[in-house]
Amino acid sequence: MTAALLALPSIDDQAERLIELGVHRLAGFHADELRSTVAASAAREGLLVIHPDRVPASALVPFLRHKEKPGFVVEDMPDIDLFSTVEGVHVPDAPVYVLEGLDRGDHMANWSPDEALPAIVEEHRTPLLFAEGVHWVIQQPAALERGRCFMTIGSRLRKADGRLDARTPALWISNGTGRDGRERRDAPKAGWCWAGNRHTWLGFGSAAARTAI
Repeated sequence: MTAALLALPSIDDQAERLIELGVHRLAGFHADELRSTVAASAAREGLLVIHPDRVPASALVPFLRHKEKPGFVVEDMPDIDLFSTVEGVHVPDAPVYVLEGLDRGDHMANWSPDEALPAIVEEHRTPLLFAEGVHWVIQQPAALERGRCFMTIGSRLRKADGRLDARTPALWISNGTGRDGRERRDAPKAGWCWAGNRHTWLGFGSAAARTAI
């Protein structure tokens, strides 16, 4: 079994993890408010997500860890917080929700985002948003493995003319080359790939459903 398929912590433990990191404050919650919201929910399994409108995804990336290295956003993606949901992806109108049935999409490695999106939809699943992928790795760092990382193609940037920017966001582990810098080798990396390109080491994160709590 791959690391990405191991059980997530309980919803309550995930809430405590976000509180421990201070994510609740970034999202405008009091700690007890987040605890009580989770406690009142019927959901006991899945990934706890704070709505992307409540906290910028770029503010979450530094909480990622791999081999004690903090996460970072690549220099040529300063607009990551402007990426929004693609057509057909629906996010609950609630400050906190749960993602059920997570899959890293290893079976789609070496597919392009343009090829993967219709296949995910055909399977009646929903592609992960970038912020959701970051939440996943915060709660389960082992979801990122060297050679087995994932894209989050539920988030795209729409240009002023209405067309989609060709970049598609992804999470992987830095090799410490180029502008990353050697000191960032093994750090979790928030970057992008072209929508038409294939990569043997990138799957496509998806979920079975999103449920408000």
